[in-house]
Amino acid sequence: MTEDLPLKDRIALVVGASRGIGYEAALGLATAGAHVVAVARTQGGLEELDDAIFAATGRHATLIPFDLVDGGAIDRLGGALFERFGRLDIWVNAAATLGAEGLSPVSHADLRQFAKIEKTNLTAVYRLIRSLEPLLKASDAARVIHLTTSLASAPKAFWGAYAATKAGAEVLMKCWADEIETLPIRVAVLDPGRMRTAMRAQAYPAEDPETLPNPSEIVPLIVDLARPDREPPLTIRFKDWRGAGGHA
Repeated sequence: MTEDLPLKDRIALVVGASRGIGYEAALGLATAGAHVVAVARTQGGLEELDDAIFAATGRHATLIPFDLVDGGAIDRLGGALFERFGRLDIWVNAAATLGAEGLSPVSHADLRQFAKIEKTNLTAVYRLIRSLEPLLKASDAARVIHLTTSLASAPKAFWGAYAATKAGAEVLMKCWADEIETLPIRVAVLDPGRMRTAMRAQAYPAEDPETLPNPSEIVPLIVDLARPDREPPLTIRFKDWRGAGGHA
C-alpha cells in the first residue's frame, strides 16, 4: 500500500454509482487504486462513469446495471461477485430515492410510489447485506460506507417516506455492525449533509446549487473511511470532518 494509492487492488462495490455522490465516490475509489464494481439503474450513466475512470486510471470498471427494486438481482449479485473476485473489500451504499412525485404529505403519498421508496431505501439494504456479507467476510479488512441523512433522526414535514425508510436503513446498518463486531468488517454511517445532487434539486428546485458543496468534496473522506489500515467511526458527518480539517 502506498499513500498515493491507498486502496491499491481493493475490490470496491458502489451502489448508486451513476450520478451524484455515488458517481464521485466510484471515481475517487478507482483513482485511489481500487477496482470499482458500479451498480445503478441507468446503463448510460454507468458508461459515462467508466469513461471517466478509464481516463483517470487507464483501467475499466465492472458495470452492473439493475434496479434495486429487483430483489432477485440483488440476491444474484453476491454470487456473481464471488465467481469474479472471491471477496469484497469495500461497499459504498449511495443509492436512495425520493420517488417520482418528490415530497408530499404522509396522508397523500401514492401507494405505489411509497412501496418503491421503501424497496429502494430500506428493503434493498437488507437484501444487499444478506447477499454481500459472505464476500465481506472473505476480506482481510472490509469497509462498508452507508450514506444516511439527518432526516433519519430529525424528520420534517413532507419528508415522511424518505425519512422513515432512511431511518430504518440506518438502524439496520447499526444493528448489523454490532452483530459483526468480531469480524474483519467495519461499518461507517456517513451523513453528507446538504450537497449539490439531483435529489437535492428535486426536493428544493428554487435553491441555488452553487451555494452547496459539490459531491466531489466528500470523496477524500470516503476514501479515508475505506482504507484497510484505519479504523473508521461508526457514525460521521461530512460537516464535522470538514470542520476538523479533514480528520475523522
